[in-house]
Amino acid sequence: MIALMVVVFYFLLIRPQRKRQQEQAQMQNSLTPGTRIMTTTGLFATVVAIDADDVILEIAPGVETRWVKAAIGRVLTPVDDADDDDVKKVDTVGDNAVEAVEPHGDDQDSTTKK
Repeated sequence: MIALMVVVFYFLLIRPQRKRQQEQAQMQNSLTPGTRIMTTTGLFATVVAIDADDVILEIAPGVETRWVKAAIGRVLTPVDDADDDDVKKVDTVGDNAVEAVEPHGDDQDSTTKK
């Protein structure tokens, strides 16, 4: 019974965590200059240079900072023009039609305000 619990514990907790760590390390090692990233603290930047375990990030034009690779949370993928993906919703409030434009895929509440 104890051996079964150890096996279940391994497959439910340890194995997925190791897989996430390996994917994170692979992502951090595959960074190249020009890549848009987000740090673990939520800072958006562009990779300028890579130096061993450090990464030089440009957070604004002409403003560069040095970070450790472990601080890179994720690589951002380029987004197409957001205006093409907007969704228009028309709600009727009484006799008045209220039109709201919401970005496609946005998880925000869809209620409109008067």
